[in-house]
Amino acid sequence: MASVNPFNLSDSEEEAERRPNETVDTERSPSDGAPGPPPGNPFSPPADAEPPTLLLSSNRTSPSGEGISVSAAATSAMAGSADIRVSVDVIAAQLLRDQYVLTALEFHTELLEAGRELPRLRDYFSNPGNFERQSGTPPAKDQVLGPGGPLNRAGSISTLDSLDFARYSDDGNRESDERVAVLEFELRKAKETIQALRANLTQAAESEVPSQERKNFKSSPEIQEPVRPLEKRALNFLVNEYLLKNEYKLSSITFSDENDDQDFELWDDVGLNIPKPPDLLQLYRNCGTPLPSPRDTADVAVGVDLGDLPGNCISQDLPKKPDLSQQQQTEVVQELEYQISLLNNEKQSLAEQIKKLQSEIQTLKRTVSSSPPATLDLGSQNTSNPSCSSTIPPSTDPLSGPPTDNGQYLDIRGVSEPETDPNPPSTQNTSQTHPQSHSKLKSRPPVQFDQPNRKLSPAFQQALLSFCRMCSDSRLGAEVSRIADSEESVMLMLGRCLPHIVPNVLLAKREELIPLILCTACLHPEPKERDQLLHILFNLIKRPDDEQRQMILTGCVAFARHVGPTRVEAELLPQCWEQINHKYPERRLLVAESCGALAPYLPKEIRSSLVLSMLQQMLAEDKADMVREAVVKSLGIIMGYIDDPDKYSQGFELMLLSLGDPSERVVSAVHQVFIPAFAAWTTELGTLHTALIPSLLARIEKLLLQGEHGLDEHKLHVFLSALQSLIPPLFAVVLQNAPFTSRAKLHGDIPAIEVTRFPRPASPLQDVATIIGSREMLSALLLLYDHQLEHEGTTGWESLLWVVNQLLPQLIEIVGRINVTSSTCVHEFSRFFWRFCRTFGKIFTNTKVKPQFQEILRLSEENVDASAGNGILTKATVPIYATGVLTCYNQEEDRKLLVGFLEDVMTTLSLSHAPLDSLKASFVELGANPVYHELLLTVLWYGVVHTSALVRCTAARMFELLVKGVNETLVAQRVVPALITLSSDPEISVRISTIPAFGTIMETVTQKELLERVKMQLASFLEDPQYQDQHSLHMEIIRTFGRVGPNAEPRFRDEFVLPHLHKLALANNSQATESKRIDIATQLFEAYSALSCCFISEEVMVNHFLPGLRCLRADMEQLSPEHEVILSSMIKECEIKVENRGIADAQGSMSIASSLVGEDAKTKFLSKMGQLTTSGAMLANVFQRKK
Repeated sequence: MASVNPFNLSDSEEEAERRPNETVDTERSPSDGAPGPPPGNPFSPPADAEPPTLLLSSNRTSPSGEGISVSAAATSAMAGSADIRVSVDVIAAQLLRDQYVLTALEFHTELLEAGRELPRLRDYFSNPGNFERQSGTPPAKDQVLGPGGPLNRAGSISTLDSLDFARYSDDGNRESDERVAVLEFELRKAKETIQALRANLTQAAESEVPSQERKNFKSSPEIQEPVRPLEKRALNFLVNEYLLKNEYKLSSITFSDENDDQDFELWDDVGLNIPKPPDLLQLYRNCGTPLPSPRDTADVAVGVDLGDLPGNCISQDLPKKPDLSQQQQTEVVQELEYQISLLNNEKQSLAEQIKKLQSEIQTLKRTVSSSPPATLDLGSQNTSNPSCSSTIPPSTDPLSGPPTDNGQYLDIRGVSEPETDPNPPSTQNTSQTHPQSHSKLKSRPPVQFDQPNRKLSPAFQQALLSFCRMCSDSRLGAEVSRIADSEESVMLMLGRCLPHIVPNVLLAKREELIPLILCTACLHPEPKERDQLLHILFNLIKRPDDEQRQMILTGCVAFARHVGPTRVEAELLPQCWEQINHKYPERRLLVAESCGALAPYLPKEIRSSLVLSMLQQMLAEDKADMVREAVVKSLGIIMGYIDDPDKYSQGFELMLLSLGDPSERVVSAVHQVFIPAFAAWTTELGTLHTALIPSLLARIEKLLLQGEHGLDEHKLHVFLSALQSLIPPLFAVVLQNAPFTSRAKLHGDIPAIEVTRFPRPASPLQDVATIIGSREMLSALLLLYDHQLEHEGTTGWESLLWVVNQLLPQLIEIVGRINVTSSTCVHEFSRFFWRFCRTFGKIFTNTKVKPQFQEILRLSEENVDASAGNGILTKATVPIYATGVLTCYNQEEDRKLLVGFLEDVMTTLSLSHAPLDSLKASFVELGANPVYHELLLTVLWYGVVHTSALVRCTAARMFELLVKGVNETLVAQRVVPALITLSSDPEISVRISTIPAFGTIMETVTQKELLERVKMQLASFLEDPQYQDQHSLHMEIIRTFGRVGPNAEPRFRDEFVLPHLHKLALANNSQATESKRIDIATQLFEAYSALSCCFISEEVMVNHFLPGLRCLRADMEQLSPEHEVILSSMIKECEIKVENRGIADAQGSMSIASSLVGEDAKTKFLSKMGQLTTSGAMLANVFQRKK
């Protein structure tokens, strides 16, 4: 029988299938330590097979002991029976069991090189716990060793991959002094680990959030519970792991530097016995699934009860920390027991609180059973439209409003904020006595509010009222929004509030007084006392912060909803009026916010007169930005409730006044709140497209007429941004007045609206879905809108016809009148048309907008040579059509249309000898977005290969605009080859046109190879004899050098620019033609003036800069004496600089010698310091005087 090498046998899946009866050793996880013996003997044959000749020995021997080699045993076994084939996993298990670690390592290495990594060996050698030093002496041969037994030559936290076996002799252990040093190091590391664990436990205990605060965190989503130290470390580890997995290496390095107190290579550094969660991607994918129970994720490092941990968590996992001695583990257990005692104390205090609360509940039950309560629930009034009902009937459903202490509260939070009562019996008692409470409160006059004659959608009104910043989710907010209705309830409220008032009234917690002040002000019979109480409310806090103002506003709204509009006008508004000119901006801010919050509860006459006048005065006079911002938001809310058509003109003036505010935050509030609310009102009045938009267009036209000698771009931006904010309400008007509006149905399958269908709104009030009412309704209307435009036309659709026949032509006419060289105006109008086309849709853009532009531009072949018909091509219509209309949609046909349009414009302008400003504006606007760089390069390549030299010249000049924004790869691959092609063009004008682009490359690019190619090309222009008499070429080069020289690389400036300027200045002295001589001299003067601000070395200054200036002065003495004076002063300054540098160099040589002496002394001192140990006493002796 032939001998078989067991290491050549395959353990592939195919062989496993051919041997179904062979037992496969199960793979164990790294946390289980080294693999143990497999279940059952892997060498045992099937029951009906003959016994094997030889089995591998299972006797354990030490790594250095005598024993049979595994390979020999395996070979013998194979010789006994060639049919029995051993898997490599079984061999690895046997090697690890018998502690042939070096053999196993070599076996692991060979498998890796063969591409057949074995999980068992990989897990064993990547686990540092398998190589920890347990003791300094080797075990006895008969000692039972686990797979993680001692390896005497391994360090405390090293693996076999990191060991340097060359450092150790073959005789055994290291020398005793080295072993002591290692043990000291391990002891120090262990102490540091213990200190870190203690710090973690202490921080976890200190950062434990009280149970009451946790309830507040849960009930108030906007208040986030602070992150705990352990959570922070775990999140840091996961974030770093995510960054590394996704190749964000630089970000990971920066993140590690910012968290230098954490080891990101070891999860155990996070805390003791913390199970590692999945990575961030898995957490994100599983965020919708229910989280595991707390018992599955219990963490001893944050002091949970030991009973909540898995049974073997502490008994097994902690001893597996091999770098902690028994004493250290005992200290850790003591720390955990201390944490348990703290938690037990907290548990006892919570139990006492529960008992106290239960006793209070029993007291309330007895009170309810003894006196039948009365209940009035205002919850039936929808908070989104508090004026929709003039009379508030008492509720007949016992569960319709949130249950209160004894049923005698007026709840003003509405049905949109339900609460659950933890005490069902109390609710049952309240429901049983409800008829009596109804009869008791029946005599109370109902509260009435003025009902505005408006048709706002509930969604729009809800979004509008969301700017009233109220808070009723927290404990204090709930108290503020519940108004007591009887003396007994007042006493109950005092009982709840006084514990908070007493410790805080003298500190910064005066808002705790608000519930008491409001209840007393509501129920007090004396008007004078009520006025005094409300005065105290508004003056309660000297400078209320944001949270305190929200609480006061919540109380004011609660007061208003309880007492009605008459008392609000008589009692609350005077308090606001008194504070309108207060010296503290926080108090004025409270007044501005109060006007908006109280708007729904005021009489309509007061709403549109007194309150409007107050806000208008504050907008015009207040100096604080945050106050004017709040005024604008409150004005927007007023516009949502005003129904007096005579106030339209006042609202329009307020809009213009606020748009002209110097503060960006005020202007942002105008676009977010005021304009959408004002547009909603004008929509109901029918004046959005008949008065509001035409008024803004008329002001833009007037501005253009006045600005022929200088346009006020800021005012243009103000008017155009207002028009842009009116696009969503205009589109909503078009949809709501369409022929198909009555056919829109919400039932059935309505497809969802694409995310990119509309531009991103500046606020919810500018969302078309909010204006319409819902996304479902908008989706149904959009389907009918597209179908109507595509198949049925616009007959009878007056609102859309107004947009197509009046608005669009007027806008296009305005566009043709703006200055094409003003990049700001071009950008503003481009953004406006982009949002306009995106809002009205692709079909509308293709069928209504593009044809009107194309008809005006007339890019047909017969008009190429007719320069008179190309006037429109030189105006801003071209860049705005290209960047505002043709870029709305990015499909292939849209890109082709844009490329064709730009090519036609470039050809037409070039052949007509027309100015290129419109084409330049298009390239600048499109070049700002990297998405269009490839497209623009395609257009320019069309010009490079064009048959006309005029078009090629235009293409060369356009490259100059494109180089600054394009990345260097595109410059090297697309721009430079095209420019070099043009630089060898037969026409000299084309070659000259490439010089500015080459100069811009020298100014912006950093690649040396690229710079050398450009430098060689410019050198050929300057040194080639055929260009010696090219006056226009020299002019262009000097102009380019003066423009790019100050920003170019210093070496390029010193070695290339200045020497060649010197040559050109010298050659110009002998120029015979006076006109050419003065042109060159003027350009040289401009170039030298720009370069004189740069740092120039002394050598270049003496050899090139000063000689060039002297040559230029010689020209200017004859041609322009006024320039000669300036040049003489420049030459004198440069000579002084050279002289000063010579003196400084002489002084510098002396300072260098002295510094060498100082350096020698410093070196001696540092070497002396380096010889010292870290002992503080020895360090102090260095500075003592020798005796």
